[in-house]
Amino acid sequence: MGSCSLKSSHLRNSFKCLESALKVKKEKSSHQSISTPALPQKGHSAYVWKKDNVALTPSSTSRIVVEKDGSLLISQTWSGDIGDYTCEIVSEGGNDSRMARLEVIELPHSPQNLLASPNSSHSHAVVLSWVRPFDGNSPILYYIVELSENNSPWKVHLSNVGPEMTGVTVSGLTPARTYQFRVCAVNEVGRGQYSAETSRLMLPEEPPSAPPKNIVASGRTNQSIMVQWQPPPETEHNGVLRGYILRYRLAGLPGEYQQRNITSPEVNYCLVTDLIIWTQYEIQVAAYNGAGLGVFSRAVTEYTLQGVPTAPPQNVQTEAVNSTTIQFLWNPPPQQFINGINQGYKLLAWPADAPEAVTVVTIAPDFHGVHHGHITNLKKFTAYFTSVLCFTTPGDGPPSTPQLVWTHEDKPGAVGHLSFTEILDTSLKVSWQEPLEKNGIITGYQISWEVYGRNDSRLTHTLNSTTHEYKIQGLSSLTTYTIDVAAVTAVGAGLVTSSTISSGVPPDLPGAPSNLVISNISPRSATLQFRPGYDGKTSISRWIVEGQVGAIGDEEEWVTLYEEENEPDAQTLEIPNLTPYTHYRFRMKQVNIVGPSPYSQSSRVIQTLQAPPDVAPTSVTVRTASETSLRLRWVPLPDSQYNGNPESVGYRIKYWRSDLQSSALAQVVSDRLEREFTIEELEEWMEYELQMQAFNAVGAGPWSEVVRGRTRESVPSAAPENVSAEAVSSTQILLTWASVPEQDQNGLILGYKILFRAKDLDPEPRSHTVRGNHTQSALLAGLRKFVLYELQVLAFTRIGNGVPSTPLILERTKDDAPGPPVRLVFPEVRLTSVRIVWQPPEEPNGIILGYQIAYRLASSSPHTFTTVEVGATVRQFTATDLAPESAYIFRLSAKTRQGWGEPLEATVITTEKRERPAPPRELLVPQAEVTARSLRLQWVPGSDGASPIRYFTVQVRELPRGEWQTYSSSISHEATACIVDRLRPFTSYKLRLKATNDIGDSDFSSETEAVTTLQDVPGEPPGSVSATPHTTSSVLIQWQPPRDESLNGLLQGYRIYYRELEYEAGSGTEAKTLKSPIALRAELTAQSSFKTVNSSSTSTMCELTHLKKYRRYEVIMTAYNIIGESPASAPVEVFVGEAAPAMAPQNVQVTPLTASQLEVTWDPPPPESQNGNIQGYKIYYWEADSQNDTEKMKVLFLPEPVVRLKNLTSHTEYLVSISAFNAAGDGPRSDPRQGRTHQAAPGAPSFLAFSEITSTTLNVSWGEPAAANGILQGYRVVYEPLAPVQGVSKVVTVEVRGNWQRWLKVRDLTKGVTYFFRVQARTITYGPELQANVTAGPAEGSPGSPRDVLVTKSASELTLQWTEGHSGDTPTTGYVIEARPSDEGLWDMFVKDIPRSATSYTLSLDKLRQGVTYEFRVVAVNEVGYGEPSSPSTAVSAQVEAPFYEEWWFLLVMALSSLIVILLVVFALVLHGQNKKYKNCSTGKGISTMEESVTRDNGGFAALELSSRHLNVKSTFSKKNGTRSPPRPSPGGLHYSDEDICNKYNGAVLTESVSLKEKSADASESEATDSDYEDALPKHSFVNHYMSDPTYYNSWKRRAQGRAPAPHRYEAVAGAEAGAQLHPVITTQSAGGVYTPAGPGARTPLTGFSSFV
Repeated sequence: MGSCSLKSSHLRNSFKCLESALKVKKEKSSHQSISTPALPQKGHSAYVWKKDNVALTPSSTSRIVVEKDGSLLISQTWSGDIGDYTCEIVSEGGNDSRMARLEVIELPHSPQNLLASPNSSHSHAVVLSWVRPFDGNSPILYYIVELSENNSPWKVHLSNVGPEMTGVTVSGLTPARTYQFRVCAVNEVGRGQYSAETSRLMLPEEPPSAPPKNIVASGRTNQSIMVQWQPPPETEHNGVLRGYILRYRLAGLPGEYQQRNITSPEVNYCLVTDLIIWTQYEIQVAAYNGAGLGVFSRAVTEYTLQGVPTAPPQNVQTEAVNSTTIQFLWNPPPQQFINGINQGYKLLAWPADAPEAVTVVTIAPDFHGVHHGHITNLKKFTAYFTSVLCFTTPGDGPPSTPQLVWTHEDKPGAVGHLSFTEILDTSLKVSWQEPLEKNGIITGYQISWEVYGRNDSRLTHTLNSTTHEYKIQGLSSLTTYTIDVAAVTAVGAGLVTSSTISSGVPPDLPGAPSNLVISNISPRSATLQFRPGYDGKTSISRWIVEGQVGAIGDEEEWVTLYEEENEPDAQTLEIPNLTPYTHYRFRMKQVNIVGPSPYSQSSRVIQTLQAPPDVAPTSVTVRTASETSLRLRWVPLPDSQYNGNPESVGYRIKYWRSDLQSSALAQVVSDRLEREFTIEELEEWMEYELQMQAFNAVGAGPWSEVVRGRTRESVPSAAPENVSAEAVSSTQILLTWASVPEQDQNGLILGYKILFRAKDLDPEPRSHTVRGNHTQSALLAGLRKFVLYELQVLAFTRIGNGVPSTPLILERTKDDAPGPPVRLVFPEVRLTSVRIVWQPPEEPNGIILGYQIAYRLASSSPHTFTTVEVGATVRQFTATDLAPESAYIFRLSAKTRQGWGEPLEATVITTEKRERPAPPRELLVPQAEVTARSLRLQWVPGSDGASPIRYFTVQVRELPRGEWQTYSSSISHEATACIVDRLRPFTSYKLRLKATNDIGDSDFSSETEAVTTLQDVPGEPPGSVSATPHTTSSVLIQWQPPRDESLNGLLQGYRIYYRELEYEAGSGTEAKTLKSPIALRAELTAQSSFKTVNSSSTSTMCELTHLKKYRRYEVIMTAYNIIGESPASAPVEVFVGEAAPAMAPQNVQVTPLTASQLEVTWDPPPPESQNGNIQGYKIYYWEADSQNDTEKMKVLFLPEPVVRLKNLTSHTEYLVSISAFNAAGDGPRSDPRQGRTHQAAPGAPSFLAFSEITSTTLNVSWGEPAAANGILQGYRVVYEPLAPVQGVSKVVTVEVRGNWQRWLKVRDLTKGVTYFFRVQARTITYGPELQANVTAGPAEGSPGSPRDVLVTKSASELTLQWTEGHSGDTPTTGYVIEARPSDEGLWDMFVKDIPRSATSYTLSLDKLRQGVTYEFRVVAVNEVGYGEPSSPSTAVSAQVEAPFYEEWWFLLVMALSSLIVILLVVFALVLHGQNKKYKNCSTGKGISTMEESVTRDNGGFAALELSSRHLNVKSTFSKKNGTRSPPRPSPGGLHYSDEDICNKYNGAVLTESVSLKEKSADASESEATDSDYEDALPKHSFVNHYMSDPTYYNSWKRRAQGRAPAPHRYEAVAGAEAGAQLHPVITTQSAGGVYTPAGPGARTPLTGFSSFV
């Protein structure tokens, strides 16, 4: 016989006795079995199990199974399985039975009817009561009470409430908070389910139980105190704070409190006003809520600031001690009227007739007895009003009643204007004036005199006070006397004014000092030694030293530097008060009683030595530049205070944190003109103190006053510390953290942000904001269940977010029962079986442990499911033994550690007639359901194809070019609408839908009409917001628009919010000490409401106007559309009150002063555009044609509208532009104005060159000066032999008019003589010379003279022949022919460039002047130069051979024939009785004995011609074939001067005057070809200047105009003026004789001048 047993999967027990009991824990997943001992088996046996005598039918349920061995297996035991189980065995061998008792213990049930009610006797407690629950067949061990405060996570409040209890009092609660409670029971199995939560219960409010903390009081003014605090700890609020009560009273006195009510809990400060000056108060603060006033804080004490005294010193007595001192005696004011700490007293005295000239002496307080003090150095015998006042740190109190006091009399000062008149041999009159400093009542004058140097001869006479002159008699003639005059008062005689004078000799003006020598030069003084000038026969009363300072030059001004009086014998003066490192040039004069002397010659230029700067930069101000930088501004040192080399001048800045005693850091600014500097790398939100000094190469100057500045608030540079996270439920995580380290807060922490993201699920982290710096924990709710989250915490200030914490905190929410599986389909359906396929839940909420499939006929009872459990990895299941053509309901649920989740239910029909569903239809998006980021899609399902629809899939496409994107594939098969979210605002979409059944997907439905989401607020603020001062009361705001994709609609415009920040109120360097950043923030939020300005959507700039000066403003911006505003931009700060000038200086005028100076004057910019005090001007100036290369800038640090620009280039056009600047920067530059400096002497010619040097002639040329410095009027050429020639040293000066001619032909040289040439250019005066030496030819190595020169003449031609001479050092390259006409007497080049192979040359006689005899000579040329000329040829006349009709015999015959004809004619006329008279007209011209003949040869160039025998000679030089000589200059452009060593030259006395007149000649052209030489010449004429024989000095003759050929062809210069004026020719003999014209037309003879070729 077998055995029967009842089995449990947890408890495998066999029972040997029939009566036994079995207890098991209730487990959903457990299996229990009951078995019996084995019996003898005899044949077939059957098992019958009974529970409580009722037979069990295992086939009715799969939960109870009888195994083959007879054991009874019960799955998923529950309380209904408790009972007595009997196993009966029926067999052939006999029957038997056994019985066992099965007990199931489980978790206790939840307590019922949980009630919470306030405790009437204790306000902080709640009474809970409940009904004892079922204990789960195991005794209850204890209860647990949990509470939730203000919706916070549940936490255990009471963990061990006795099992006998059915109620408890929960204490320790906080008033005015809401609470919920729940209770659970615990037995040996574990903790049971919690009871239902109680309804939310709020405890009544109570007054705050703690005072405000961190009370800070600071005196704001002398009648107000600023009090600041922080709220009480939040746990002590006991309700919603409504405000604060501040009470105060005089410290140390038992008087009543006065109160101030602060009605807003957000305001953490109060300015207590109308207090008593300089009085200590004790102050307390308490918070209040709706329940009443809380406890007051401990008292803090603070003084109001000091005020000025309100009462003057008492019992003031004053009296004069002597002639310059007044003594004061007084008592202090009453203590209650000092209103502060007595810093001392000020003694005041002012002359009765000059109230503005107040003398002030400060006296330290003396707290013992009567105070006393003195004022010294007062004027003598003067009426003074006197007064005393008391002062404290804020200022002066009222002065005492003025008292009139006279200083005592004293000896008078020196008399004025001592002078002498009526000086005779034995008497003279002395005159004077009253002393300027009478120092009393003048009672008379005392006059004394003595012989100079003899005290024993002194005589004294006393005069009355009205006498101001006295005649001294009885003097010795021609004797020097010393005369003294002094005024007398009752005290005695005053200073003596003394002078010396000689009787009978009236004094003269003195002479100038001389021999000025400078020595002992130091930075601030120098010693001047000199030789006194003539004293004017009287003593020198004063020495006056003048100097040129800085700019040295003849045009610079002289200023008086020093005066020395009453030192008549001085020869050395110490000149004090000089400026270091400055150039000086001194001159001086001496003064006696007659007057000043002329000035001495100037001293040499000196430069004082360097010294450190004397002053610090002024107007030092500091402004916040950024979070880590401060901008420092100052007014640089003017040039006069550099005290050293400007290149070495710079500034040193030192700065340090105000709260640390650390060593100062330093920065160096090397640019001496720099006016601002930004100090970088500072700490955020920190106050610094700064000082400046100037330095040069020698040392540094004094430090400026300390200024203070605070860097701007920034974002925190570190994250909160000690961040931790703990999951408190399946949807909640609790984070805690510590504050940011104080040094990294960089501002006031306004709160914290938690960044959290579901790892691998969320694309972007979300944020949760915790306001306030006191809460350092946060509960994140609404999280996904059993999901790993990445968490970070950051702190933020008003500037923005700080650094997120690192590393990432990872925390997983707790698990929970899962959501339903998804995408349940039946891909295989048969008549008796179906296969079910599913996907895991979208929200598993934990680790999936398995799935349960339950199914039943749709028509059967709802509770008759067939249940099957499968593993967690199974995704399909086949149900068999189904009824054909029947509807079945399937339920699928998943399981986690927390239990079975919500089931997914579906219906299936066991049929094989199925197909794909029809697509959904009638898709519609109701406009009312459209929002900015979501819409509602609704539809009508299509046919399901005999297979129920399992789910829908929605796809979305963004217009216009987006792709279809699947939004969701798990929309319930029962749904006919769904919400589509995560859309972009103001964007058009189309949607479509498909259904899915067991067969597959339907086609997609038709697309919906385009639907546009609504607008949303812009997603981001305007970017790159900047605020810059525009004027002193306006700010220019500029920004960049948000990105288009973030607009979320149609942008309508921008809003600018701005508010005044109070913590930098006040202008200039006023510093305000703030005790903590907390206090600072309290002030900052004083005006928490921003002002708003709207701006259009198209603009990116806006001006905020009518702002307060010297205030700092904060500006934020938002963009807005019709929905609302974007987030705000990061705040920017700007300081209002400083802006650069908006306009340029007006009416700029440029006036030339000298050749190197321009004076520039202007008017300041209009007052409304100055935007503050003009600190100075920048003057930009440059040469008009080269701004980039020549622009310079001069800074004028004084607001004076005039400046002199020096060291300019003369006669140059300059452009000048001016800008004004103030502390904020430079204004615009004015339009350039022109000005031209005056002309000056030009520079030296750029070069001096010589060419064509023969033994008697050369060409000299020069270049235009590099610096013309004006309009070039001409040049002066001076030449002379270095050594006398035949005892004669002649200096020849030629003045060339105009700048076009820069060369000269010189023809009067002596062979082999070296000449010294000097050339100067002239503008308004002559400039420096350029000098050079040149030696007349022939040069060494040049060819020898040609030989055998022969001239043959035919009827029309002249042929010159020669033989080649010695070739010299190099081969001969050619020849030139020189000619000397008989009417000029000087050799000149006649033909050039004759080939070296030629030995003859032929020219037409037409080229020579008729009637003139010529001599010729030949010169050979090689590379060295021109050689020795040949011997002159025989003289040849230019007369042409006459034809026969010009023979004498032919002329005689013709004359006789003519005579006969004439006689016949005369006879005939007589016969006719007609008598006619013929008047013969002389054709000759009267020739002046001495005249100059001027010809217009060579293309119209005037030439001066010398006539030695008063002849009218018409012949000129001829031009030969192939030759061309330089053109001649106009005499109007030349000025000649000859200087000889005597008044005679070869015995000819030069006494005749010479008349120079103009001569012209017709121009003719030569058939000669141009030579290379001619082509290389400039197209200007040369001047022929030479020395002639003595006979040529006799006369100058004007030659009549004729038609003689002028063969020189220079067309390019043929336009010289015919009527050019001739200028005087001055011949100066070295003995000093100067010859000037005798009359208006007279001219001095021009030595050695001739026309030339």
